[in-house]
Amino acid sequence: MDTPQRAINPLDNLIVGFDRALRVVGGVAKASRPNPGTQAKDCELNAQEARHSAGLMRVNHVGEVCAQALYDSQGRHATTPAMRDQFAQSGREEEDHLAWTAERLSELGSQPSLLNPLWYAGAYALGTVAARMGDAVSLGFVVETERQVEAHLNSHLDELPPQDGKSRAIVTQMRDDEIEHGAKAQAMGAADMPLPVKMAMRAMAKVMTTTAYYI
Repeated sequence: MDTPQRAINPLDNLIVGFDRALRVVGGVAKASRPNPGTQAKDCELNAQEARHSAGLMRVNHVGEVCAQALYDSQGRHATTPAMRDQFAQSGREEEDHLAWTAERLSELGSQPSLLNPLWYAGAYALGTVAARMGDAVSLGFVVETERQVEAHLNSHLDELPPQDGKSRAIVTQMRDDEIEHGAKAQAMGAADMPLPVKMAMRAMAKVMTTTAYYI
């Protein structure tokens, strides 16, 4: 006879969420896919190029810290199994990005942002607000976020040193995954975000990316 499974109570959820947050901001991430950078030709970067690549990859790592918070918070408040599954799948792919960018930062002799706890908390709050406004709005928030991230990653491909094949391979795969995440959210019935919301999201992203490049 099967033993009945114990229902997860709010305290359990709180503990699980807190443990997940600690692992993300503490840099404990495990990729389920091979790092695209391992297939790229290694190169010699001068000190200025290495600092610039590290700054950009730190920004990308912060973006993945935020993605973990967003998908976790939105998934917890999604109302259908299909949405919860989609947020979970996207979150796993974003964890690949988190691990890849952390590995590349280490290779470049740098480190993640010191403000990761702040970025995680802010993103979790935003994801919760979006999810509380309904599934269509939550999905629309994903679509707009991924559009902005796609543009941001394209700009990094323009800015990265041409010979930094490892960073470029990672960013390219990240961009392709973000496009797919946005397309899936759109197909599930995303609402279009009002222009003021889009502008506020861009402004917040600008603050984050500018700060994370240095700190």
